[in-house]
Amino acid sequence: MKVDLSEVFPVKTAIIGGSGLYELLANPDHLFVETPFGVTPRIEVGEISGIKTAFLPRHSAPGSEEVGHAVPPYLVNYRANIYGLRMLGVERIFTSQACGSVNSAIRPGTLVILDQFLDATKSRPLTFYDGKTPITVWPNRPPIQKVVHIDVTEPYCSEIREALISACEEFKIPYFGAGTYICTEGSRFETAAEIRTFKIWGADVVGMTNVPECVLARELAMCYGSVAMSTNYAAGTGPEKITHEEVAQIFGQNVEKVRKVLSRAISDVGETRKCPCKDALSGAVA
Repeated sequence: MKVDLSEVFPVKTAIIGGSGLYELLANPDHLFVETPFGVTPRIEVGEISGIKTAFLPRHSAPGSEEVGHAVPPYLVNYRANIYGLRMLGVERIFTSQACGSVNSAIRPGTLVILDQFLDATKSRPLTFYDGKTPITVWPNRPPIQKVVHIDVTEPYCSEIREALISACEEFKIPYFGAGTYICTEGSRFETAAEIRTFKIWGADVVGMTNVPECVLARELAMCYGSVAMSTNYAAGTGPEKITHEEVAQIFGQNVEKVRKVLSRAISDVGETRKCPCKDALSGAVA
């Protein structure tokens, strides 16, 4: 369904995740956004505790009315997804990811509020700023058509992280308040040797979707935070072979935790952004 963006603008808050999170939204409607990088998947726009919120299903096919796990992680059009949300006016993105535990202390079903990442992807477009494409970050300012060197010393928004942690505490949900996520290309799971290497590098969990998603959000001066759920022990660290069925089963059993945490965090984070994310482009344009 094509919608005039002015009819819904601005939607300042968004969730990116799986289909199990749809029911968070009250009074939802849906739309697609045409971006310079392609069309988005079906985006639902509704409310959470009176806050207008968009939900984008990361793995759904672009432009399709159907919602499902149709696109593998290495083919997700991360640039269209993030740019489309920015065109809606989104300033804060809350995300969820299924992941494997590299750190054996993180048991399946445990939530991890990410604070760092390692990038082990190979072929994904990693930036909006190719020096040619005009990128509109703010509707009332000229587009940027230069190379940008963005700072990602702290890649996840501190305000979103604090809200997610507070929600875990309130609901007494087992969680790790920090964790390093290593992003691999997929769609295969990792070898035992790779996991041993990732552990040496300092990774706590491994997944296939967080990068470049969080970097692209920072490039558009958006806040980005992630609650990752461990669904399995990573290759070579557990007793059984890893299957997608196992991952889906554990996620399904624990998705209610994610819904509760995201809903509370969105309600509590506050309307005014005081974090450095909003100033990410200051001093970054070449």
